[in-house]
Amino acid sequence: MKPDGTRHTLKDLYHERTSFDFLHRRWRWALLSGLLILISVIGFIARDGLNLGLDFTGGTSWQVTAAGGKSPSSAELRTLLAGEQVKDPKIVILGSRGIRVEASTVSLAREAKVTAALAKYGGVTAAAVSVSEVGPSWGQKVSSEALLALGLFFIAIALYLSLRFEFKMAVAAIIAVIHDILITVGVYAVTGIEVTPATVIAFLTILGFSLYDTVVVFDKIKENTPQLTTVKGVTYTSMANRSLNEVLMRSLNTSFVALLPVASLLVVGVWLEGALALREFGLALFIGLLVGAYSSIFVATPILAWWKEREPRYRALAERSMVRAGREMATVAAGAAAATATTTTSTTAETDDPGATPVPAAPVGAKDALVIAPRPRQQKSRKRK
Repeated sequence: MKPDGTRHTLKDLYHERTSFDFLHRRWRWALLSGLLILISVIGFIARDGLNLGLDFTGGTSWQVTAAGGKSPSSAELRTLLAGEQVKDPKIVILGSRGIRVEASTVSLAREAKVTAALAKYGGVTAAAVSVSEVGPSWGQKVSSEALLALGLFFIAIALYLSLRFEFKMAVAAIIAVIHDILITVGVYAVTGIEVTPATVIAFLTILGFSLYDTVVVFDKIKENTPQLTTVKGVTYTSMANRSLNEVLMRSLNTSFVALLPVASLLVVGVWLEGALALREFGLALFIGLLVGAYSSIFVATPILAWWKEREPRYRALAERSMVRAGREMATVAAGAAAATATTTTSTTAETDDPGATPVPAAPVGAKDALVIAPRPRQQKSRKRK
């Protein structure tokens, strides 16, 4: 809604002429983000953590493609593996004929028997069954390296934004990135989708995108900050709000261009072709890009504006702005009261003398509302001599 009461149009959005009030509704966005994070935490606790893939937990994996147009069945495979004494197998159907089975580490003899059973079920030779083993130490190494990469990423963010902008902007950006991680991880916890090294790569990718979008907004805020000392009545919050509106179309365009190919990857690669490996990567990327675009506007900037308004100079600007706004409201109220009083006086004069010709009341502040015509000159008669 514009200040004059009319609604924004797509043309206003395209030409960056919007005036959406993002920051004065920041508690609404905080409530929404808090609700999403709470759901993520509840899902994480209820599911007893994430569904970690074989690369993190260790174990043995078999993969085979059935021949002769055979459509694999999870129930049949579970019965087959139970007969081979494989405990708690994880069965994934890849596309229309692909089979992937993951289980805890087994002996070489048991591994050979399971390989032969899967080959017979799929109608192929034992050589067509791909077998891979991952030890527990390898999974722990992958996990530790992923956490190390995440820690280094946060340090790089803090150093760059502190040097490029200021420390408070760095903290606000890090909080927004943590917000993105929690919600994205929460989606994986609630849905139970497997977390693989491809998912970790997607996490790091979306963190970079979220940081980029936040830097764009912060750069515009830094550009508009000098106006606080040259334009009367402008507070840090109003300036940051205007900065968000100025880069809103750029953020939407960037997010749309990034989300479109990822959505195509999920629809074509996962839904139509059944490539579940792409799902593990694409879903994290899609959710992270969406949440990253949201957090740069509704998380990072509101936190920064709230924090900066606590500084003495910006608090003084806000107080002066409130005093000026109060004076303007008082002036408008006094003018409205004077106009009402004038109208009331005119109406009373009309009702006192019903037979008199009504005289319209002069506008407030008008001068010489009633003009009296001058008396005509009398010509003096000349005496004849």
